[in-house]
Order: sequence, then C-alpha cells, then structure tokens
Amino acid sequence: MVFHSPMTEQRGDRIAADLAAAGPASVADYACGWGELLLRILALVPQARGYGVDLSGRDLARGRANAAARGLADRVEFVEGRAGDHRRPADVVINCGAWQIFGTTAAEALAVLRPLVNPGGRLFFGIEYWETVPPPERLAHMWDNVTADRCELLPDLADHAVAAGFRPLRIETSTRSEWEDYESLETADSEEWLLANPGHPDAADVREHLDRKRSIWLRGHRDFFGFAMLTLGVPG
Repeated sequence: MVFHSPMTEQRGDRIAADLAAAGPASVADYACGWGELLLRILALVPQARGYGVDLSGRDLARGRANAAARGLADRVEFVEGRAGDHRRPADVVINCGAWQIFGTTAAEALAVLRPLVNPGGRLFFGIEYWETVPPPERLAHMWDNVTADRCELLPDLADHAVAAGFRPLRIETSTRSEWEDYESLETADSEEWLLANPGHPDAADVREHLDRKRSIWLRGHRDFFGFAMLTLGVPG
C-alpha cells in the first residue's frame, strides 16, 4: 500500500504537484503515517522542509527509510506523538483521514486547522462522507454502534470548510476502483499469512477478523461510504 487512503499513485502525484505549485517553504502532515504525500511534495520543492507527526512508530520508521532512500532525510522531521500536542503552522498542511484528532466533528477540526495554515497557504483535507445516507439495514452491517450521523454529505463538508475561512480549490472523491484497491491491499498481507499458516494457533482469530472486515465493507459501507479529498486555500 503506497498511500494509507483510497487514492492511486497517479492521483497522489497530481495532488502533490498541485500543492507544490505555490512553492511552499514548509509542509506539515498531521497523522502522517509514513508521510508518502509529504515526501512527494518535498521532492518537487527543493527549498521546502517537512514535518510529520504520527502515533505509529512503525509507520514513522518506514517514512524515515523512504526519506533516506530518496535523499530527503535532511529536509524532513518525523515525530512520534499526538498531532494535537505537536502543532506547527506551515505553508502546506496535510490532514488526510484523521480529522478526529482535531475535533469531534469535521467543522471543529477545520476550525482548529485553519490557524495552522500560513497566509496564502493550502490545506489538503481527506475525510470520509456519505455518498447517500445508508438505510438501517446497511448500517447494521457496518461498525459496532454506527449511526447515520457517523458521516456527513459532501456539500455539508464543503460548507464547513468555507465557514472555517477556507476557499475550496478542488473537491474530489475516491473512485470505486480506489476503494477496492484500498480495502484489498489493507488485508492482503494477513490473507497471504493465513494461506501459508492455516494451522497456526492464531489462524482462527486472524480468519475471524478478516471475515468480519470484509463483511463490513461488502455488506455494509460499499456504495454508501465515500472518501473526499479537499484542497483548500486561505487568503494571502
């Protein structure tokens, strides 16, 4: 898995190019994982410095290794910790798939993120949404205790961004193919392990987890749960 979100490399490269076009001097990625989008922007802007924060030491180690392999290690800092405790304003800010670290609603998160974007800067904001609100019988097959207010509709998310002081430069959503790649790749290593170790003491638990996850996807959120990617600007 290249990005820990449902997007192709082609889309990721185009987003990185869009964010790099203004020539940012600083790029911050909150809940960065291994910071793939962050590193692609830095590769396009030689004068920029990057900063990524995440709770996963394993993901950060992958990010540091990728940075070293691409000759970017001296221009990026990866910090293990809670993003809310390590805030630094930047010209480009990334918060993709982890808005909850900044608020209990998307509107709250966007309001917190707004001061972290320098004048004239950009926010890349990735967030789940309902393509259409699912009926109760589909909600019943999703995550435990999920309700219809788990997500919002795309127009409402755009309105929240405007209310927080941003202007939407681009609004795009993941395709079905991107979702299928994401869901399949997220479990591929575990499925391969299960095939190779059917008699392992942990096999039954792994099998149950994978079957549950697949059911949530195919019987639950498929065709209802979307992923939006908003490129947002602030005044200069």
